[in-house]
Order: sequence, then structure tokens, then C-alpha cells
Amino acid sequence: MNINNFNEGELVFLEEHNKKLIKMKRHPVFKEIHSLDDLTLFMQWHVFAVWDFMTLVKRLQQDFTCTSIPWVPPRNVMAARLINHIVLGEESDDIVGKYIGSHFDIYLAAMKEIGANTSQIEKFISLLNSKVSFYDALDIVEAHPKIREFVTSTLELAIHGTTEEVLGSFFYGREDSIPQMFTSLLDSWGIPNETAPILRSYLARHIELDSEDHGPAIKKIIDSEIGHDPSKLQGFFLAGADAIERRIYLWDGLYTQLREIV
Repeated sequence: MNINNFNEGELVFLEEHNKKLIKMKRHPVFKEIHSLDDLTLFMQWHVFAVWDFMTLVKRLQQDFTCTSIPWVPPRNVMAARLINHIVLGEESDDIVGKYIGSHFDIYLAAMKEIGANTSQIEKFISLLNSKVSFYDALDIVEAHPKIREFVTSTLELAIHGTTEEVLGSFFYGREDSIPQMFTSLLDSWGIPNETAPILRSYLARHIELDSEDHGPAIKKIIDSEIGHDPSKLQGFFLAGADAIERRIYLWDGLYTQLREIV
């Protein structure tokens, strides 16, 4: 994706796009984690983003591999290998000597470690296992409107979006931004290290994987699948911009609630 190939209008869009990306990565919400109560509230919101992250991952696995029967060879073997590698890490990671499981499972363990309430997200998952639609499940568990809007937008994109749109949301809303967001959280929170060791391991693992492994992998897939195709680039960037705006909207809501904690 060489920006030298973009016209003036596209370059202006990219400039605004990057400003919003910086705003998301440096959101003031990360500087509001001063107590255990702050951290539990943060996690009770953020766990829904941890969950719906996997929706984007699995949609891309469907696009680049064969997950149906009868099996047929993937059309892009390199993309298939890379997305399977990402799935392996996200769905069944092995943090040596500590935990084995999905990053969602590890996050739930981190919540329980600090006494955060997991009943809402666990009831949500239970409803999904009972074949309740995610729309209804969000209503039944009374998810905060900003959480409901964030999760719904992710699921609708995963179900109805094009491959390039899902890649845009996944890259800009997740893989490219998570390392800096999590680094900001670790650098600024007022929580003693020994209070939340599982969460620290989770955050450190994501920073490591996304910056050194999964981030570069998804960039290779993007270059392979989108290249310089103008129509695909447009969908990619527009979906990425939407993902950034929705994450900022989610963080804004959480920031407001954190400011209300006395």
C-alpha cells in the first residue's frame, strides 16, 4: 500500500484517518485506571471487545481457508497459513509455564483474579451456546448501550462485510492499535504489579504477539489480498476508519463512567 499511488483526496483522507488512529491509541481512558474498582470496571467493558475480536479472526479464517466439508485447497496458501497461525495464538495460546487457552479464557481468569464481575459476559456466552441471537443476548444481559453498539457493529461487519472491509477493521481497530493501547495502560495504571499478574501476562502477551508476530502477518495478508486495487483499498480504509471511530466511542463511554467513580 504505497501512498505515492494515492491521489490528493485520498491523501487528505489518510491524514484524517491517522489523526483519529492516534486519538484512539492515546485515549485518556488509559490514564483513569487508578484503583482496583477502576480496573474491574475497565475489564467488565473491555471483555466484550476481547470476545468480539475472535469474530473477526474466525471470519478471516473462513475467507482464507476451507472450514467446510468437502475440503478444497485454499486459493491463497500464504494467507491461509498466516491466518491459521493467528488463530492458533488467539484461540489456543500457550503462555509458557503459566496458562493454556484462548485469550478470552485467560482474560476471564484475569477478571476473576481481581474480583471483577464476570456474570454478564458468562451469561452472554451461555445464551449464544443456547442459540440465542447475539442481538437478543446483548439485550437480555442488559449490556451498556455503547457496548451493545460496538459489539453489534463488529458482528454485522463479520457477517455482511467484504474481505477487505473485515481486514480494515481487524488491522486498524485491533492488530495495529492494541500494542500501543495496552502499553499505555500498563505504563499509566496505578495498580501494583502483584495485584493482577494474570492480566499483566495477558497484556504483555498481546503486546508481544501483535507487534512482533500477528501484526506483520496481517500486513502480509493485506498486501497479498488488496495490493493497489483502488476499489478494495477504499473498502479497507473506510472500514478501518469506522472501526477506529467506534472504538473511540466505546472508550468515551467507559471514560465517562470511570470519572464518576469516587
